[in-house]
Amino acid sequence: MPEFTKEAVAIAVDAILEALGNPTNGTQSEALKAFQEADYARVKRLGTANLGDNFIKALGYLGSAYKLTPNTDTILSESARSAAAHVQDKTLAALGNAIAAALESTPTAVS
Repeated sequence: MPEFTKEAVAIAVDAILEALGNPTNGTQSEALKAFQEADYARVKRLGTANLGDNFIKALGYLGSAYKLTPNTDTILSESARSAAAHVQDKTLAALGNAIAAALESTPTAVS
């Protein structure tokens, strides 16, 4: 198998960032800003304090992808899985809110 190049990793990172979309809270915004500033240690620290946040988890993996180690495949895969989980989390929250709103606006049937 060919070795990774920085260019190939950058393309993969861009695809994952696109899948993540925009941050939905202040901590995610802080993590994205730290990632963009290459402060990967800060991103990992934010991930430690926000274990259930898949957005930050995805960013936490991505900083290590640029090191081009034998683990680059795994790092990109785990970041992509976390990005996909984040998208699922956002979709489930939006659907739950939509269903709750629909049910609240529907008159209750009287038995």
